[in-house]
Amino acid sequence: MQPETRPPATSADSTESAVRGTGAPVLVVHGTPGGIDVAEAMGRFLPSDGFRVVTLSRPGYLGSTLDPARASLDDEADRFADVLDAHGVDRAAVLAWSGGAPAAYRFAARHPHRVRSLVVAAGLSGRWTPARVPPLEWVVSHTAVGAALAGIAARVAPGAVVRAAEAGVSSLRGPALDAHVRDVLADPVRRAFVLGLAATGNTSGPHRAGWRNDVRNLGAVDDLGLRDVHAPTLLVHGDADTDVEPRHSARALAEVPGAELLTLPGGTHFALWDHRDAEAVQDRVREHLRHP
Repeated sequence: MQPETRPPATSADSTESAVRGTGAPVLVVHGTPGGIDVAEAMGRFLPSDGFRVVTLSRPGYLGSTLDPARASLDDEADRFADVLDAHGVDRAAVLAWSGGAPAAYRFAARHPHRVRSLVVAAGLSGRWTPARVPPLEWVVSHTAVGAALAGIAARVAPGAVVRAAEAGVSSLRGPALDAHVRDVLADPVRRAFVLGLAATGNTSGPHRAGWRNDVRNLGAVDDLGLRDVHAPTLLVHGDADTDVEPRHSARALAEVPGAELLTLPGGTHFALWDHRDAEAVQDRVREHLRHP
């Protein structure tokens, strides 16, 4: 029997979502910015014959509308429950990354009966504001022209794109950065993940409303209620991550009851997917996501 796959759809609450595969349900929550395409890339290491992978666009991104009256992190967490309902899923594991982590933590705290287990990769656990960037980088990251140029560059100059992406989210420099970029480019899976982000990591157009909402919500985080998260929680963080500093996972480790932390030496913000040990770490993550 072929694993179940459904195309992206928009539910009654205007949340774009999709499902593929059969097996243990997993809700995949993308970061800031992003969309269902990033969620699909995040969950690619979850085989369709072992996992029922539910992906979505968070509020204001791509096909998910943003209701100003229902735009808080708690509202977003409640929409996760609605998405699971729409796909007939009672309980699911959750895989969250980066700026998607706060809503995932709130989902686990507000709907404990819906969350079997939680994996957070390089996730925010406290207040965040976007860093100031040079003008050229701003154009690439925040304009439609920049998005088009990034897509072209990923096709014609993949080495330069991977290098810029890795340097932009890590403290790796010199020989350490050179070695990491060579390893990523030599591995088709890791290479495809990083290059894919180049085409989706822009805040313009259909990402604009979601980005602005994230900047507003994440800049106002005071207490995520991490002590109320009782799902078995696995944290994954690279120690060279400068996009979301490792202290965020250290805070979650200290506050989430029974949480575990995997620290990846030399790992960037993409460590779960681009680290030299990514395959072994993903095995560990799959095991955790299967938690009954």
